[in-house]
Amino acid sequence: MSRVFSGPWGTQLLGDLGAEVIKVEQPGRGDDLRRLGPPFLADGQGKPTQESSYYCSVNRNKKSIAVDVSTPAGQDVIRQLAGVSDVFIENFKVDNLAKYGLDYASIRVINPRIVYCSITAFGQTGPHRQRMGYDSLIQAMSGLMSVTGHPDGAPGEGPLKVGLVMSDMMAGMYAAMAIQAALYARDTRNGQGQCIDISMFDSQLAAMSHQAMHYLVSGEVPRRFGNGAPSVSPSNAFRCSDGYIIMVAGNDAQFRKLCAVLGEPAMAEDPRYVTNAQRVVNRYPLIDDLNRLFSVATKEHWLRTLAEAGLVAGPINDMAEVFADPQIEARNIVVKAAHSSGGTVPLIASPMRLSETPLDTYTAPPTSGEHTEEVLRTLLGMSQEEIRALRAP
Repeated sequence: MSRVFSGPWGTQLLGDLGAEVIKVEQPGRGDDLRRLGPPFLADGQGKPTQESSYYCSVNRNKKSIAVDVSTPAGQDVIRQLAGVSDVFIENFKVDNLAKYGLDYASIRVINPRIVYCSITAFGQTGPHRQRMGYDSLIQAMSGLMSVTGHPDGAPGEGPLKVGLVMSDMMAGMYAAMAIQAALYARDTRNGQGQCIDISMFDSQLAAMSHQAMHYLVSGEVPRRFGNGAPSVSPSNAFRCSDGYIIMVAGNDAQFRKLCAVLGEPAMAEDPRYVTNAQRVVNRYPLIDDLNRLFSVATKEHWLRTLAEAGLVAGPINDMAEVFADPQIEARNIVVKAAHSSGGTVPLIASPMRLSETPLDTYTAPPTSGEHTEEVLRTLLGMSQEEIRALRAP
C-alpha cells in the first residue's frame, strides 16, 4: 500500500530480488505518480499511454490491484491479503490507516508473522511526526542542500537540491533492507513479525555520513564546494577548450604525475601544492592553474592522455551520452519488457549481480488494477461471482 516514490522504490528492489509484490491502488485513479509527466510511455502504435516515465521507473516486477480501502468491503480484501502475506508496506500519513483497521495493531491480530513497514516523512515519533514531506523539504532539512552547490562568493552560489529524489530513494532502500532483516529474524527466532518505522528524514540524515560526522566530531559546519571535494584536491570539473571533464588526483603521487602530464612538473614542487593538505587549503589558486593548463586542448585529448597515464578522469555525460557508452551494452544495463498496452518499456537492470541466483526476470510496470482478478482468485480463492459482487456499485 505504497505510492509515489519511497515505498514503490523499496518494493521494486524486493520485486527484483524475487518477491511477489502486490501494489494496491485507488480504483479509477491509481498511483499519483502515473500522472507526473510528460514524458509518457508509448503504446504499440507510438501513441502516449497514461503511464509516466516517472511511474515506470519504480514499479516493475509488481502486480497491481484496484481496491477502495475507504469501504468495508475494500478493507476486508486488504485484511485477507495481509493474512496470506509476509510483508505489509505503506507510506500513508502517521495514524491514517488506523481509521480503516489497517494499522499494525490491527493487522498483527490477523497475521502475527507479518512484517509491517511504515514509511513517513519524519517517523512515528517526535514533534514532526504528523508533518507531510516531499523530497525537496527533506533534502533541505537534513542538511543535504547545505553541502550541495557552489560556495558563497562563487558564480551561481547558493544551496542546491540534488537532481534526484534522494530522500525517497534512501528511505526505500533502508526499508527494503530492514524488511529482509525482519523476515530473517522471524524465521530464525520465534516466528513473530514486527513493525518497521522508516523516516525519510532519518534515512537522508544517515546518508549524510561523513558530512554529518564532520560536524559531530569537530563542531564545524561543512561548507559547499561545488564540484570539488572537501578533503581532496584536486577533485573537480576542469575546463577544456571544448567543454568540461571531471578529474581527481587522490594522493600526492597522482598529483605529481598529473603535473608531468600537463607539462608543468615544477608545479608539483610549489609549496602551496606539495601535499594534499596544502592543496586543500589552496584549492582555489590550484583550480585556476589547472583550468589554465586544461583549456589549451580538447576533452578528448585530455581524457585519452590522462587515461594513458593511469589517472582518474572522465567525461561529464548527459543522459544521451550515458546510454551511448559501450559499458551499457557490455553489462546489459538496459532491458526491455512487453507492456500490456502493446508496446515495450525499457528498464534499467538491477545493479545487484548475483552469480548463483541472477536477477534476470523483469516484468513491465503494471497498469492500474491490471491483476485485480488474478490476485483475488489465486491468493484469496474468490469465485467470479464474488469478484463481480465486489465490482458492483
